[in-house]
Amino acid sequence: MSLWSRVWNVFRGDRLNRELNEEFESHLEEAIAAGRNPEEVRRSFGSLLRQREASRNVRMSGWLDGLRADVVFGWRQLRRNRVTSAAAVLSLALAMGACVSAFRLIDALLWRPLPVTTPERLFAISRAELTFDGKPQNFDGWAYPDFALMREAAKGGAELVAVSYADHMDLTYASDEEMEKGLVQYVSGCMWESFGLHPTLGRLFTQQDDKVPGTHPVAVVSYDYWSRRFGRDPKVIGRTFRLGDQLFEIVGVGPKSFTGTEPGTVTEIFLPTMMNRWVTRDDATWHRTLAILSPGTEIEALRAKLDAINMGFERARARGFTGMPQQSIDNYLHQRVELLAASSGVSGLQGEYHQALGWLGVLVVLVLLIACVNVANLMTALAAARAREMALRVSIGAGRWRLVQMVLVESAMLAGLAGALGAVMAWRAAPLVLNMISSPDIPARLILPADWRVLSFGVVLTFGVMMLFGLVPALRASTVRPVSALKGGDDLHRRRRMMFGMIAAQVAFCFLVVFTAGLFVTTFERLARLPVGFSPQGLLLLESIAPHGKLPEAWSQVADVLRAKPGVDRVAESGWPLMASSWNDSVAINGGPPSVDMVYFLTVSPGWFETMRMRMMAGREFLSSDVFPGAAVVNQTFVKRFFPGVNPVGRYFERAGDDGTRVKCKVVGIVADAPYRSVREAQLPVAFVPLREVDAKGVVQPEHNTTFLVRLAGNDPKALKARAGELRKAVAAASAGMRVSNVRTQQELIDGQTVRERLLAMLGVFFAVVALLLAGIGLYGVLNYSVLQRRKEIGIRVAVGARGGSIARLVTGGVFSMVAVGVVAGVGLGLATARYMESLFFQVKPSDVSMLVAPSAVILAVAVVATVPGVLRALRIDPVEILRAE
Repeated sequence: MSLWSRVWNVFRGDRLNRELNEEFESHLEEAIAAGRNPEEVRRSFGSLLRQREASRNVRMSGWLDGLRADVVFGWRQLRRNRVTSAAAVLSLALAMGACVSAFRLIDALLWRPLPVTTPERLFAISRAELTFDGKPQNFDGWAYPDFALMREAAKGGAELVAVSYADHMDLTYASDEEMEKGLVQYVSGCMWESFGLHPTLGRLFTQQDDKVPGTHPVAVVSYDYWSRRFGRDPKVIGRTFRLGDQLFEIVGVGPKSFTGTEPGTVTEIFLPTMMNRWVTRDDATWHRTLAILSPGTEIEALRAKLDAINMGFERARARGFTGMPQQSIDNYLHQRVELLAASSGVSGLQGEYHQALGWLGVLVVLVLLIACVNVANLMTALAAARAREMALRVSIGAGRWRLVQMVLVESAMLAGLAGALGAVMAWRAAPLVLNMISSPDIPARLILPADWRVLSFGVVLTFGVMMLFGLVPALRASTVRPVSALKGGDDLHRRRRMMFGMIAAQVAFCFLVVFTAGLFVTTFERLARLPVGFSPQGLLLLESIAPHGKLPEAWSQVADVLRAKPGVDRVAESGWPLMASSWNDSVAINGGPPSVDMVYFLTVSPGWFETMRMRMMAGREFLSSDVFPGAAVVNQTFVKRFFPGVNPVGRYFERAGDDGTRVKCKVVGIVADAPYRSVREAQLPVAFVPLREVDAKGVVQPEHNTTFLVRLAGNDPKALKARAGELRKAVAAASAGMRVSNVRTQQELIDGQTVRERLLAMLGVFFAVVALLLAGIGLYGVLNYSVLQRRKEIGIRVAVGARGGSIARLVTGGVFSMVAVGVVAGVGLGLATARYMESLFFQVKPSDVSMLVAPSAVILAVAVVATVPGVLRALRIDPVEILRAE
């Protein structure tokens, strides 16, 4: 009989039984018709049941038939214990859904290979270096002339590709009044061929389009952008758009699967590197460098070659640093080229979130372990309740493996149902988390397909969960001793000890989750409550540009127009908003040498400090007659660093350029400290200089970019953004050739600094609540089981005069001792784990007593609440009823 027939017969058992019965009856009838005695015929034929079973085993797969029977029986068991089964499925689904969500995010951002021909041979070239003031950093930005030298040196061993940082840029397909944003990336012309990519429509630009600066204004749009912006219109080929003062022609649509080299960012428009205005500058690091290694290339040999080329380039460039102290030059030249595997691409989002997502994965696994311990305890309790049933099965011939299979099938059904429900949760949860880490400037976008990678992970996870919570109960069930079980059992204490041991492990995991969540929440709270030195509420930022430049008077006239708008309190201007960009240089005091420590500069207009509501500590704000170079307002950190113990107002300092040029500034005021780049870093020395800049001849210089700071009445963020359209139009109408490029609030910039901490705090609290809930359910279940198993003992104790307090101590003593053991173990795990998470914390010491006491107190409170129902049940036991039952 064929294998398929044996498998098919498993699912037609009743029909097969009828066919076998009919066949046996026909054989009996034939024998009787041949003249044999009916009784003798039936006696010689033997047991019909035994013959039918033997024939069934020949005609069908016995193992598969047993599995089918176990599935049917398991489903009946789940239906009979609906509430218990539903609780198990929901708790597992929550944990498994979180696991799959975390995997989808981590895989899409860190692990999924780029859709190129040989992603395993793709490397990112970066530098381990020191900043001018001696701070270590890893930097992956390169100047194109340096890249060109390295590309030539690497020929034969690797193909080097320049890929700029993706940036939202203003572009238009019509007039300037119809300006829109596009996510633009400049890439080498050889990238498409080197990656093995082919166009969906038109052509991809080549190395021939990327040889001479500014000569080939062609563009390739991504498939995603073509679909969203143009509705997949094939006539997009040949269309033009203006980017700055350049006109580009769309020559092709990229492949559907390729969205750029930055996970978390979906590039919309690709341009040749030779069309970038910084391509000939040796002091502008504006692109990353990727290396596609040739087969057989030694990584270390290539790294050493590139390192030598880079050092030669940087030493030649450093010869022009005549105005820089030797220490700063030595720090700058302390560089080492590194090649890092980049099969999944390179992005800032990876660097910022790889550790956070890793620890998020740890929290998810801990919650999953807690859920598995819960269900394992539940399965152990159910197995204990079915001990007599198991004993009977063994007595009538069931093997140990048969019992293991039966319990594992039930576990598999629970895990399968939980996995299906968890998949639905994960489908929605992963995009939700992605929205939480997205920023208004460059929204985070990840490709989150439900492909074979996610499916494989889900299958492995389901199997692993089944084994985690089902294997121990299954093995326990298979070791049942029929005589002992039928007499009432003799291993109740051993079973309780095992369940209590799992409770200790559950509490330890729960403590670690709650402890970690507390660290994340405290970090976020301290960052959020950190004083910033100004009032961000009600402050709207209009980042404006004038492509052909405008004199300061034109910008001031636009500011006057904005001031006249109803609801506008104050208006000022600056080169850029605080915490949005930076400009640093060395300074010299009293004609001395340039400083090693960098000073950070920001150009501002008169009235800027008052608009920001920054406190003047001494001196005055800028006047309309102040220019740069000339006047300067410095912060308190600048004073402490460069004028310790003296009043700097009226004194001079010089901004020392790399090329030896110096410009003198007179300190006219001191302002309170405020974050310049980030709320996380220590206060930097900052010098504010007038927005009105003059050259060496005293000629006022035009400005191309300015941010209008508009302080509006009221603090409602939605109301602020509602005014954005009106103010944007007012700027465009007030001056021809001037427009608003971007609108955001100062509070958004501050909030953007704490997105990671907010994400970790929110998810940490969520997982802590889930862990506490699961731990509470586990404690309740174990105590309830313990009370049921000791019902007779409790009844006897009550009968002989035991008081309620002693009964409560009796039933809860073991549980609370395990809670204590779990908390102690959790403290050790928490302190050990926190050492590896220090970079995620801000002004938080994990060893602080409060950080350890709080989760302990919360777990103890949950334990008390969870044990109350069990204690009440024990106190309600009637000894008379117990004795009557005996």
